[in-house]
Formats: sequence, structure tokens, C-alpha cells
Amino acid sequence: MPDLPQKPAAGVSRRTVARAAAAAGVAALFGAAATAPARAATRLGPRTRDVTVPSAALGRSAPVRLILPSDFETRPEKKYPVLYLLHGAHDDYTSWTRETDIEAFTAGRDLIVAMPDAGPTGIPSVWRGGPDYETFQVKEVPALLARDYRASGVRAVAGVSTGGYGAMAHAARHPGAFTAAASYSGILDTTAPGVPTIMDAIVARENLPAASLWGNPVFNLLTWRDFNPRARVTGLRGTALYVSQGSGVGGGGDPLPGILEGALWPSAQGFARTLALMGIPATTHLYRGGGHDWAHWKPEFTASWPILARALGVPE
Repeated sequence: MPDLPQKPAAGVSRRTVARAAAAAGVAALFGAAATAPARAATRLGPRTRDVTVPSAALGRSAPVRLILPSDFETRPEKKYPVLYLLHGAHDDYTSWTRETDIEAFTAGRDLIVAMPDAGPTGIPSVWRGGPDYETFQVKEVPALLARDYRASGVRAVAGVSTGGYGAMAHAARHPGAFTAAASYSGILDTTAPGVPTIMDAIVARENLPAASLWGNPVFNLLTWRDFNPRARVTGLRGTALYVSQGSGVGGGGDPLPGILEGALWPSAQGFARTLALMGIPATTHLYRGGGHDWAHWKPEFTASWPILARALGVPE
């Protein structure tokens, strides 16, 4: 379980009191995120909006990009399922509309597409003593969509890279919250050889303190396991799953995406093996070559779409 501060029995220090007061101040400032009103949406097109969401989990407001159904404004009584699309490391909530044709792809389909921000690292988790992107994405954003955008309780989640981690971690840690989860080159075993080093490098690149994610991967191993999709696969039972990952070998072209993809190959293989061992059905595409880039993620999203569509209850 995450390393949480324990309530002291006695002799509470002034520093502890000050920290508690600061936390209470943040909570009071933002209030209950599920009921806090979002700022007015910025209209980017006929169906696309940017919404700023006040978040108690983050201690600040954060953006979410939405793509609404074509009939959203003409069918005020209708509710819609939601597809959550999560971005990767060193990117932001605009990546799916910038790198793909998701707006055109979903035209005429009765669903909402939500693309919440996950910070500069793109790791949507509960940071050690920091922001709680998991609660933001799994609790706060859905509550706002249900209240302001007529979202139904049917949800699916998909993501690339660290967003792929988020998709599987969210679904595993919150059983039943999502009808489907898809990962494209995601980090699916946080304790696989070399993976803690990769995640620490992602954190370091954004000039964030070392061990600020889940602590030290050795001394805080239980925390790392608690947020590990592979260690939480039993929570995925009953969720439609799609997992894709390239080996990064023999793909040709720029070698860097291939190197990054290859570094995560053992993570995906281990995750897939554990699913099979536990008897949890999944569609997997573990392929030779490939790269850690949108050129490979876009066709994988298309391949996963029938699974996501069926889980959302919309036409393929």
C-alpha cells in the first residue's frame, strides 16, 4: 500500500501542525472537486472543448480536452458513454487531437472523448507527497462529466506509453470503473528489470525530485508493487483488455524509438504472461520491431477500436 502519513498519538510537532493546516487550506480553497464548478469551456471547434477542472486531488486546476457527440446540443435528454484517452510522458492533454484524427474518427458516434492532463511526466498516479492524478482522472473528471456533460456510467480507457500504464493501473486499481482498457506501449510491470530506472529518468527529465513518484524502488518496494498493473491484474477480471507492444528490434528507421520500445518489451511480456496465468482474457499484439512513437500507436488504436466500441456500447 502507499506510504501514508500516520496520525501521531501525542507530541505533535509545530511542523506537523503547519503541514496539516496547509493541506486543510488547499482542501478548503478547492472544495469538493466533484461539486466544484468548472470554468467556462473554451470552444475549439463544433465538437471540441477545453475545460479547466478545479481539483482537490491536485491542489490546483487542471485541463481536460473533450470531444462531444455530434448531437450533444440537439439531444439534451441523452446520456453518453465516455472514452478516456491518456497521453504519454513529456506531453500533455492535447496530444491525441494533435497526433491523431480522433475528432474525425469519432464523428457520428454517440460517445464523449475525454483527454485529461497527467502533468509533464504523463504518469497518472498518486505521487508521494504530491499530486494525485489517479483520483483526478478516475473520480473528479468523471464526476464533472456526469454533472455537466450528461456522461453515463459507462467508461473505457486507453493510453500510450505512460498513459498506457495509467489505463491499466486505473482499471486494475478500480475494478468495475471501466468496461475496457487498452495500452499501447505502456509500462505494465513497474518492477521489471530496468523499468524503475526508466521511470526515474522520466521524473528527472522534468526536474522533479528523485523518488518523488513512489519513493525508492528498493526501500519502498511495497508501494511500487501497489501501483504495478502486473501485481494488480486480478482487478482486471471482467474488463475487456487490449495490450500492444513492439520488441523494438529490426524496425529500421530512427533507432531511438526502437530502443525505448525494446526497453519495455519485458514489461509487456510479463504482464501478458500473468494475465494468462490468472485466466484473465485479453487481446494482445506483441510484435517484432516497432517504435515508441505515434506512427505505431495510431494503428494499434484502430486495431483496438472494436473492443473499445463493444465495451462502450457504440457501433464499431
